[in-house]
Amino acid sequence: MITSLQNEKVKEWVKLQKRKGRRESGKFLIEGFHLVEEAYHSNWEIAEIIVEEGLDYSGWHHQFFTITVSRKVLQHITRTETPQGIAAVIKMKEPKEIEGHSVLLIDSIQDPGNLGTIIRTADAAGFDMVMLGDGTVDLYNDKVIRATQGSLFHLPVLQADLLKKIPKLQSGGYTVAASALTDAVSFKEMPANEKTALIIGNEGAGVRNELIDAADQSIKIPIYGQAESLNVSVAAGILMYYING
Repeated sequence: MITSLQNEKVKEWVKLQKRKGRRESGKFLIEGFHLVEEAYHSNWEIAEIIVEEGLDYSGWHHQFFTITVSRKVLQHITRTETPQGIAAVIKMKEPKEIEGHSVLLIDSIQDPGNLGTIIRTADAAGFDMVMLGDGTVDLYNDKVIRATQGSLFHLPVLQADLLKKIPKLQSGGYTVAASALTDAVSFKEMPANEKTALIIGNEGAGVRNELIDAADQSIKIPIYGQAESLNVSVAAGILMYYING
């Protein structure tokens, strides 16, 4: 059992708290029974399972290399005050090709909670794929992972240069629609198409102008009250459900 925070294995896990460490290793850390179960049932590769001393667990977990640690170590590596007693190191996997009939493109979303909620909503709305553009918070940030509630493991998420992907989507038969506040039509006026790609943008600045220019059309959600705008995750949910409705 590992009890020391200076243990080399613990230092290796701590590196997964940073984007650089995750990218260099090709792995990321998740915590809690729900997320570990979702990773397993979605056939993501589990490198190792970490369990707290005294945890009573059974089932499929025993198929994997398992390390027992003290509560102090688990709190240290997960940055969670009250961890559930189980964590896992997961190997990243990233799709190479565009797939499905509905694709969400995310431009520079910076809040981890927003990104995780949007991915969870894309999963619920039946979207087939998500693309993360430059300037977007890291997919494997612990707050993003928790906010997805496991949806991270259900649909392919691709890191991409959106300006390069838009022409490929268009040549593949997708109508590309950008969410915008000006020079845009109501989303209800968007013509139906079998294949649609939706671009949503940064919390404050919105979708970059060059992406709006590259899109086939700009759409907006009408504001009927006095609110200046909608939260980006709420707006994304309305548009995705309309597209797949």
